[in-house]
Amino acid sequence: MQFEVKKNSKINVHFVGDDEIQRLNKKHLKKDYPTDVLSFSINEKIPDGEYYIGDVIVNIDQAKRQMKNYGNKDIRHEIAELAEHGILHLLGIHHKK
Repeated sequence: MQFEVKKNSKINVHFVGDDEIQRLNKKHLKKDYPTDVLSFSINEKIPDGEYYIGDVIVNIDQAKRQMKNYGNKDIRHEIAELAEHGILHLLGIHHKK
């Protein structure tokens, strides 16, 4: 799928803990456990004229637990990588199996 980023687009990034991301993961993906990041694609023009690409939800609790496993000594780096990961998904770039 070819994705075109439109001018005046926005992506919201939310920072939550284990409980909230587990609730969202269960509700939307039927997975009853916390994860590190979720992406929700919206892809629609909103009333103010902006194009709403979607939301990225970053789990701060999981970021703290896993940061050293991914070579990050600073939580900000782990959070940035998780946000980047979610944004890439919204832009149509996905994992290879």
